[in-house]
Amino acid sequence: MKKIIYLFSLFFVFHTFAQETQFLDELIEKHLFYLASDELMGRDTGSEGIELAAQYLEKYFRRHKVKPFYETYRDSFMVKNKHAYNIVAVVEGTDKDLKDELVMVGAHYDHIGITDKKVDGDSIVNGANDNAVSVVAVMKLAKHFAENPPKRSVLFTLYSAEELGLLGSKHLAKRMKEENQNLHSVFNVEMIGVPMENVDYMAYLTGIKQSNYADVFNQAAEENVLGFFQTSEDMQLFKRSDNYPFYEKFGVPAHTVCTFDFQNYEYYHHPKDEAEFMDIQHMNQLISNFALGIEGIANSGKDEVKMNN
Repeated sequence: MKKIIYLFSLFFVFHTFAQETQFLDELIEKHLFYLASDELMGRDTGSEGIELAAQYLEKYFRRHKVKPFYETYRDSFMVKNKHAYNIVAVVEGTDKDLKDELVMVGAHYDHIGITDKKVDGDSIVNGANDNAVSVVAVMKLAKHFAENPPKRSVLFTLYSAEELGLLGSKHLAKRMKEENQNLHSVFNVEMIGVPMENVDYMAYLTGIKQSNYADVFNQAAEENVLGFFQTSEDMQLFKRSDNYPFYEKFGVPAHTVCTFDFQNYEYYHHPKDEAEFMDIQHMNQLISNFALGIEGIANSGKDEVKMNN
């Protein structure tokens, strides 16, 4: 009888886990297919499409009780006489001595809009892998930390005008530096929709040798999540994403995580960069590991995460 009860309990646990995993997958798919839909017209900075994306993100943060970092969720700036908005939200930390330190988790939510070069009649560049997948990751992480706040405060930043030269992150880094914000570290997410192959880690971290961030992160995740990718160093990707303005202004560990290796996905800045080609199961597992690693960063000891000499 005890054996039957044990087997039933085991079945219940596995069944519940499978249901929860499927539920997570469905939520990822829902957000991804909206953000990379034709309705948003490629999310070009200053467009009606990116305004719809901004409203969607604000509604999501509000629903999950992730508060605005400023008076509203919008950090406003101008680009070529057009209004642009970073979306900035925060989960306050629980430790009185550490909560003033900000652990940043970000991604850009803009893309390039509509192209003159149609492919099979399609001219809308929906940017599923670049970078709707990463926006979804930030959304899911914000919900997780709102429900499980760590010692440090976690800042969730979604940038506009990345495709125009990192303009959104440059604006926010400058603003935060002028405000004397206490930035602890930066985890920027780029193009994580398809897995890497033939590597012993899940995603590469740009500028990984600059700090011990990956070591602390992987130890907390109990997985080799973040690794070194030689092509990233050869192409100086550390300087080419939204982590870099914060590194320049604050001199703290500031990195970008990515799984696009220039071989595993052919639709970069292409009308066929569609949600249907993204690997939802891979994304779900990766985001789960991100949560564990970021939790380790946000709960780490004073000065444990640091730049390398």
